[in-house]
Amino acid sequence: MPTSPLDAAAHIVQLALTPVFLLAGVASLLNVFATRLGRISDQVDALVADPEHDRPERQARLHHLRLRSRALDVAVVLAALAGAMTCGAALVLFMGAVSNAGAAGGLYLLFAGAISLTMGALAAFCLEVLLAGIGVRRLVDRNTDGTKAR
Repeated sequence: MPTSPLDAAAHIVQLALTPVFLLAGVASLLNVFATRLGRISDQVDALVADPEHDRPERQARLHHLRLRSRALDVAVVLAALAGAMTCGAALVLFMGAVSNAGAAGGLYLLFAGAISLTMGALAAFCLEVLLAGIGVRRLVDRNTDGTKAR
């Protein structure tokens, strides 16, 4: 245990910084999600603007892009909530240490929630990536053997 007030303050800051690393990771995930949403939006715009595109094929691709965007929506919401809970964990840790209050239960709940939500965001992102792969394979199949998408 730290003995001087300066050592105690340094220890509190060190502990409060630990969740910030998770927050930086969540922020990086949100950046990736936003970039992928932008790419989906670009693909939708291109499909809608192309009057020569086969209507049933266009509808199928738009449906597929809608599924991908929904998966990313879930990932964004979960990651944002994880970031908020991480901030809450850092705040509870800091305030609990400063006020000498027993904040361990709240800290455990917030940090566990942040980790759980981050896991959910990664699962939703994994779903979106799998959907993207399916879409790419459909395009490749259609363009290599002349058949319609499965």
